[in-house]
Amino acid sequence: MDNWLKKMSSKQSSEKPSVVLVGRPNVGKSTLFNRITGRRRAIVTAKPGTTRDTLAEDTDWLGVPFRIVDSGGVFGASTDPLQMQVIEQGRRAMQGADLVLLVVDGREGCVSADEEVVREVRALGVQVLMVVNKTDDRRTKDNCLEFYQFGFEPVIEISAEHGQGIGDLLDEIIKSLPQPRETLNAENANGLAETKSEEVAVAVIGRPNVGKSSLVNRLLHEPRVMVSAQPGTTRDAIDEVLEWHGKHFKLVDTAGIRRAGRVASAEQVEAVSVLIAKRAISRSGVALLLLDAGEDVSDQDAAIAGEAARSGCGIVIVANKWDLRKSTDPLTAKNYDESVRRKLKFLDFAPILHISALTGERLSRVLETVDRVASARRQRIPTAAVNNFVEKVTRAHTPSRSGRREVRILYAAQIGIEPPSFLFFTNVVDKFHFSYERFLINQLREAFGFEGSPIKIHVRRRKK
Repeated sequence: MDNWLKKMSSKQSSEKPSVVLVGRPNVGKSTLFNRITGRRRAIVTAKPGTTRDTLAEDTDWLGVPFRIVDSGGVFGASTDPLQMQVIEQGRRAMQGADLVLLVVDGREGCVSADEEVVREVRALGVQVLMVVNKTDDRRTKDNCLEFYQFGFEPVIEISAEHGQGIGDLLDEIIKSLPQPRETLNAENANGLAETKSEEVAVAVIGRPNVGKSSLVNRLLHEPRVMVSAQPGTTRDAIDEVLEWHGKHFKLVDTAGIRRAGRVASAEQVEAVSVLIAKRAISRSGVALLLLDAGEDVSDQDAAIAGEAARSGCGIVIVANKWDLRKSTDPLTAKNYDESVRRKLKFLDFAPILHISALTGERLSRVLETVDRVASARRQRIPTAAVNNFVEKVTRAHTPSRSGRREVRILYAAQIGIEPPSFLFFTNVVDKFHFSYERFLINQLREAFGFEGSPIKIHVRRRKK
């Protein structure tokens, strides 16, 4: 073991960055080690402290090599000479790490032993990713939220046993690691590294006869747009992939949009339209909600809009057939937008576009806006900035009091993207009024944007 430690500390022996798994006993470090390496070197049992050695394995993800280290448990005191050696070796491995994965148990939630681990990791000043393991059960969601109070970001939820979230974790690992010298040399030899644009899945939704097919057809035949068809995930679904200014957009189930117009009765049309919208929304990051600019917003428009809002996807309101409306109303845009906002109050965050799929008027703004909204959904705000925001906002507008108790926000962090989600720790949860949550959402938009994206708010009582 000592020989291995000498190799670990020597940069001459390996250019691979080291990633060290730490955490209290029985949180699943060994299971995660086996999952990442694809081997069963680490022994896994339900008994705490099973790992009696510091294991290391070279691996890679997306061509980026690194060394993963399973510490045998690096915290606590022991009189057992072997266990003392394991603890010391784990600490030394962590001190030489390029990245520490701090593994906790989502089923049990935050316990005092986790807080001890956090204190020691912070004292070493190493880079940390917090990994909440055993999150395969939906009932663990509240437990997971407890770990955001430590301020590490991002917090990654996984199930090492079932492989859930491992790809996302590995993506974050290579994003956090220093770039190996051999990778840099290869890039220098071949010129700039190729970057792949992230594909945005777009649902075109709306009631019948608002122009969904016309918009899809117009987008697919626009100059400067490259098109390819690929099978969707449902029967007979076809997704059309567009490349526009180097960015990729996938129009979800364009065949379904066209099929909806062939349904016989009015009742069937309405039901099928909502069903197709729900299915497309479930596979999309951004929804284009088409309205007929020549008509008032209908109840069916509102029903489809509600499905999009509940899904958490980004939303762009597209008023189609604008060429017909503007000829009858000189104050078109202002008057129309106000009427839409009155009917769809819950979509006050969604931008409104005025287009004509028939003539192509302002069509270029559609993909421009989708791109902005997709970026807004992926936006991350540093925890320090979130807490500075909280301090400023609460100073100007404090939450309502709970009897004699002052309701205070003690800490806050962004806990997710797509859609942006924020967690606020407070001293009193039951008196944290929903109107103040709405106020916080509006203030978050004013401070950070999030154009076209819903914002999710979670409130938890902070444990002492």
